[in-house]
Amino acid sequence: MSLKEFGNIVDFQEKISFIKDFFLEFYKGEIEFFNSLEKHFRTRAEFSFYHENNELYYAMFDPQTKKKIIIENIDFPDKKICNFMPILLEKIKANPNLKEKLFGVEFLATKYDLSTTLLYHKNIETINQDLAKLSFELNCNLIARSKNKKLVFNHENLKQSLLVNNKEIFYEFNNDCFVQPNTFINEKMITWVKENLATQAKKDLLELYCGYGNFTLALADDFFKILATEISKNNINFALKNCKLNNVSNIYFTRLSSEELSQALKKEREFFRLKNIDLDDFCFSHVLVDPPRAGLDKSVMDLIKQYDNIIYISCNPISLKENLKVLSKTHKIIKMAAFDQFVNTAHLECGVLLTKI
Repeated sequence: MSLKEFGNIVDFQEKISFIKDFFLEFYKGEIEFFNSLEKHFRTRAEFSFYHENNELYYAMFDPQTKKKIIIENIDFPDKKICNFMPILLEKIKANPNLKEKLFGVEFLATKYDLSTTLLYHKNIETINQDLAKLSFELNCNLIARSKNKKLVFNHENLKQSLLVNNKEIFYEFNNDCFVQPNTFINEKMITWVKENLATQAKKDLLELYCGYGNFTLALADDFFKILATEISKNNINFALKNCKLNNVSNIYFTRLSSEELSQALKKEREFFRLKNIDLDDFCFSHVLVDPPRAGLDKSVMDLIKQYDNIIYISCNPISLKENLKVLSKTHKIIKMAAFDQFVNTAHLECGVLLTKI
């Protein structure tokens, strides 16, 4: 279920009114609202290709009719994406090998880099040389994908930095990582968490769904130690690399599911992946969760409600509300914020700080 089912809400002021009413049973205090840049705010963008009469166009799907719409001038993607799109299209149109069976493209931009992924319904190894030439001529980081195949030209790792409370934090990741799609709002979210933790007594932090360390690195100087979990080996590898980039030594990353972590904390099962980590050395005062759109399942809520303070970052107010029906039995909201990640859409990110009753 999405916000669109609650009246096709896209205006920022309407979102504010909706969120205040929607969470009123759990929180009657002030909700902070952070609006996005109006243009060039989206750093991850995906488009289809439309083939007609030997021509090629970028296209998007109309959410109402599900039909493809040809697009020419758009201003919501990052400027690097907008500038590169017409150049890439002309190059592809001029090469029948590159154009044939091409059905989609994904762009990922940072403050410094741009990655482009072309999606094909054919064996991309047959156009390896054409793709290599395209990457060379455009001096771009190019990835091509087809069923069970992936080719990389130039490189696929991207560098990023975030400015949080006047401190620059450095990251590296690739296109396979989950990346917050609005860098401006991402900085606002991390800053909001840090500022609201500033007045709280803190010991160690437990973080679930840590990814490549988006929040983790920024919170390293707020806690004595951090134990951060993630099931993706790719994300864990980047998280470890990002610790080195920032000279951080108090974060311990481990590849465990929430169920496995719960078993480990209860000493029900030993894990080789924890061989260098002594869980008894941690004294968790806070737990941070940033789950997918489905929210938290029962096992995760049973785990996190043991801790005094919960930081919940949600990309779906609907699943957040469902989770709060359970968490509110043991915890109360003390701070809440809403972040307009996607301007003029029905999506909204929420941040909630809860403390044990």
